Amino acid sequence: MKTTEYALAVLKFFGFFVLFFFFPTDAQSQDSKGENVIYWYIKAVLPDAQLLDIKAIDKDGAYHDVKAIQSSHDISLLNVKALVNGQTLPIKMIVEGNDEYYPVKAIDYEGAILDVKAIGEDGELLDVKGVSRMGNLVEVRAIGKEQKLYDVISISPKHGVNHVKGLKMFSEDVEAVIHGVKIFAHVKSLKQY
Repeated sequence: MKTTEYALAVLKFFGFFVLFFFFPTDAQSQDSKGENVIYWYIKAVLPDAQLLDIKAIDKDGAYHDVKAIQSSHDISLLNVKALVNGQTLPIKMIVEGNDEYYPVKAIDYEGAILDVKAIGEDGELLDVKGVSRMGNLVEVRAIGKEQKLYDVISISPKHGVNHVKGLKMFSEDVEAVIHGVKIFAHVKSLKQY
């Protein structure tokens, strides 16, 4: 009888030991070392299934990656950011003049605006804009020749595809002001159910 109780106590101790030391929680590993961050590719999709890169372009013409950033197991709503010279810059739809569509731009910490464009095979730059709104969601499209609209998606390097959309929290045209720039909507990677 005592042998059985002793064996159970030892198993409980070792079970706790294994769980505590060999299976750290995601929050601990993400906070301490930045582990478990997954960068999703942002692409425009042409009708022939060709994928075009989407990049942020600074004032000097340098191209910078645009990624959806997954920092947990939940992939239903991911931030879309520009990775520029070691900084992670927000990407937003901005309020700009009398444009029919809402331009998608990256905003740096001084309020400078970087263009966000799809890059064609021949180096052609396609605008990326918010083109239509339904409720709180705004469709994001790359705009090609003759005003053809192409879907913008995010692709996980592991598994999965999300749609890139604008997300409005408020009904007003100006959602927020970031570094002096008027924002229409936040650009997110959303899982479609």
